[in-house]
Amino acid sequence: MPPGTLLLELVPVPVTDIERAKAFYRDRLGFRLDVDVSPQDGVRIVQFTPPGSACSIVLAEGLPTLDMPAGTLRGLHLVVADIEAARAELIGRGVEVGEVEDAGGVFYAHFADPDGNTWCLQHMPWR
Repeated sequence: MPPGTLLLELVPVPVTDIERAKAFYRDRLGFRLDVDVSPQDGVRIVQFTPPGSACSIVLAEGLPTLDMPAGTLRGLHLVVADIEAARAELIGRGVEVGEVEDAGGVFYAHFADPDGNTWCLQHMPWR
């Protein structure tokens, strides 16, 4: 890596129930399960990567450095090439996704995980 490179590769997502969240991210969103470990008593780390993404998310318990109130993460973006197709796929998997909104030529469709952390599909037609 060249000096000065800053790669965002992992975003902590605060949840109350790792098993419930694991099922949502794997089965509903289709994220790939990369890691599910308990390196010591009271600690669990579960990491997922969205399809095609270089950035992953982590669900954790027992790590004070990642302790945040569940449901407080807002507005994580999943950039898609076809927002209508991506929205339809998620709805077909049982995710409640809002209508597509046009924000001046950039399109969004919002949803939340079981703890209330919010996400959106984002489509920029020129990309």
